Amino acid sequence: MRRFFLLVAVLGLAACSNDAQRTYTVDELVADEALLSNIISNCRNNPGELRDTANCRNAEAADGKLRLQRIRQSLGG
Repeated sequence: MRRFFLLVAVLGLAACSNDAQRTYTVDELVADEALLSNIISNCRNNPGELRDTANCRNAEAADGKLRLQRIRQSLGG
């Protein structure tokens, strides 16, 4: 019976964790610039906690990719 309560407690704590956030790929962020802007804003507002998360790294990569695409377009390439 003790194991059952322990199991229920562990599952309850796991359900409340903040790690359930979805990780977006670079291509998904390039396609949705509003989402990209939101993630970059959140990452830059809290770099101590979020800088090394997958979403922040992917958002920075997507931002760089979009900038290169815009430069190429402006140069006629």
